[in-house]
Amino acid sequence: MRERERIQRLSALFGVAPGEGIDLGIGDDAAVLRAPTDQELVWTVDAHVEKVHFERRWVTWEDCGYRSFIAAASDVSAMGGAPWCALGALSLTSDVSDRDLEALAVGQSVAARAVGARIVGGNLSAGEIVTITTTVLGLTPHAVRRQGAKVGDGLWIAGEVGLAAAGLRALALGKAGSLVEQAVLAWRRPSPRVSAGLAMAGVAHAAIDVSDGLACDVGHLAESSGVRAVFDRALLLAHGGDALARAAEAVNADPIDLALNGGEDYALVAASVLPIHGFVRIGEMREGAGVYVREDQGERLVEDRGFDHFARPE
Repeated sequence: MRERERIQRLSALFGVAPGEGIDLGIGDDAAVLRAPTDQELVWTVDAHVEKVHFERRWVTWEDCGYRSFIAAASDVSAMGGAPWCALGALSLTSDVSDRDLEALAVGQSVAARAVGARIVGGNLSAGEIVTITTTVLGLTPHAVRRQGAKVGDGLWIAGEVGLAAAGLRALALGKAGSLVEQAVLAWRRPSPRVSAGLAMAGVAHAAIDVSDGLACDVGHLAESSGVRAVFDRALLLAHGGDALARAAEAVNADPIDLALNGGEDYALVAASVLPIHGFVRIGEMREGAGVYVREDQGERLVEDRGFDHFARPE
């Protein structure tokens, strides 16, 4: 199909009729939205780039559409927001067929329904590498920020950590089977955490989602709040359970290293003095700075080895 025909097909798939807060969806130069006056608008954008975030041999096009959308929506959930509307910009190489585009769009549509957002527009262009850029707008009475964690807060998590990294490593190594099946699925199809984000909204002092690695991302939260984060190794391993232990063994990795430094989990971590429904405690905030893990021998500083787009190879 030519560009116009592809846009028409996407419009038919995503087609958004005017509804609550949506005066105009797909079909004009821009969408027209009307946000409730008693809500804050949480707005994020996330790019999913071939050779950086995915390899075609590891995922289907539907997986790409799905996981790229969930990655963006996770930022809204991390601020206690409910995803509302979304826009998707696609840059496609000449070898992406009409069927591939349809599958990618289906993945986006499935993810949008899973988080409760409506796709109201976007852009389509040709490029030298496939890039899937998703903008998600969310609504919340009061956004939860990274800054605000207090000494004495517990560190609470909703969602797995380390499993997606194990799944990615299994794909890269060509490993398959029951030991890594759940881990591979965690990477290909991350779970949305909308309900968890809403549950923490009125409770958490600060929060963040885990995209670059647990230690790295919680490090941002701790630095912004002026406190020290201390993870409990036993609690982290218990949270990872048999699935993480089996996957780590299959890919010859340390499960605690996967939990601390693996990325793309899109779990939510909150700092709160009170328990939060759907969250499990994995540590606490203390006076000081940095990120530590408490082990049998005492506490050790965790080196930040999270994902960095611009890190130079050693």
